[in-house]
Amino acid sequence: MPVLIRGLMLAQALALSAAPLMVFAGGIIGAQLHPDPRFATLPVAAMVSGTALAALPAARLAARLGRKTLFLLGMLLGAVSALGAALAFNAGQFWLFVTSALLFGAVAAVVQQFRFAAMAAVPAAQAPVVASQLLLAGLVSAFLGPELTRLAQWFPQLGFTASFIGLSGLFVLAGLVLWLTMPATPAVDTQRLASGRSWPELLQQRGLLLAMAAGACGYGVMAYIMTATPLSMTQGMGFSLDEARWVIQSHIVAMFLPSLISGRLIRRFGGWWMIALGLVLMLVCVLVAWWDQTFVHYWAGLVLLGLAWNLLFVAGTAMLGQFHQPEEASRVQGVNDFLVFGAQAFAALASGAVVLLFGWHGLLLSALPLLLLLAVMLVRTPRSEVAAEVNA
Repeated sequence: MPVLIRGLMLAQALALSAAPLMVFAGGIIGAQLHPDPRFATLPVAAMVSGTALAALPAARLAARLGRKTLFLLGMLLGAVSALGAALAFNAGQFWLFVTSALLFGAVAAVVQQFRFAAMAAVPAAQAPVVASQLLLAGLVSAFLGPELTRLAQWFPQLGFTASFIGLSGLFVLAGLVLWLTMPATPAVDTQRLASGRSWPELLQQRGLLLAMAAGACGYGVMAYIMTATPLSMTQGMGFSLDEARWVIQSHIVAMFLPSLISGRLIRRFGGWWMIALGLVLMLVCVLVAWWDQTFVHYWAGLVLLGLAWNLLFVAGTAMLGQFHQPEEASRVQGVNDFLVFGAQAFAALASGAVVLLFGWHGLLLSALPLLLLLAVMLVRTPRSEVAAEVNA
């Protein structure tokens, strides 16, 4: 494995620890800092909103500044934002905490560019495998992020302030890894960025539409159910924080562990079949979670949700690269990430209110329309046409 890929994996594992930390603790901290429970998940929604808002600028800056410069600036912003979150919790400032969460999202948009940097460093045939390998870094994040909350137990006088100070240190380490392992990358000429096909021409490719829809649906439904789970378990059903932590950690492991084989499965069977399998798994997830609200059903439903997300996201990412030319990459990648993380942001923002107003079962039912939309997109994109597009 090239040094660049290893460096990107390690830096991603460290930097993405912010996401599971916020998923686990963001709603709890929000409920502590704001008297209205409807605002509890706003910090998590702000984080994913920041990712959506920064997706297009991150893609453009990666081309204009060079990826290494952008990545190092992103890690610096992450370290400063983590210290801001620590200060916000210590001072009881809800809106400062939300602002820090928004900046975490912007940093995550920069980290999402890691996968495109990795795919660009290998032959096109290896792109699905490299994309899935990079996601394996999430296995470390799955445990490292929530485990930062233990610093609050070790330093009870600081509470969650200690957790975010620790997160700041992880961003610094990630920046050091990138500085040591990533070669300098030149900026792309402005005239070259403006060339390429128009959006009407690009969107005539149904495979491109399916790739974007798979990522947006996968992230949207995953965030919708995942964000509401700790609230439903702890405030709705009386489970402990440790039990909720284990469910979220298991879910995030299920998101990334299939990356050991998902890239190879995509190469073997094609993205269309992997998207179909991911869609089926999401439907089964809704069914299992609907069946009962015992610990086992929460756990099994969230594990299935993670597996489904992996297949949809990796397949969508791998397919995306087949439908654009190099000069079109920043535009297509930026719009794709905007749609993906825009869906995630809307879902995270809505989930807290929906689960409080309509309950766990109402939340699960309301996820079905997006899954139906993806099913329609899948049916309207025949496998033979996707294969023809990819081989064109």
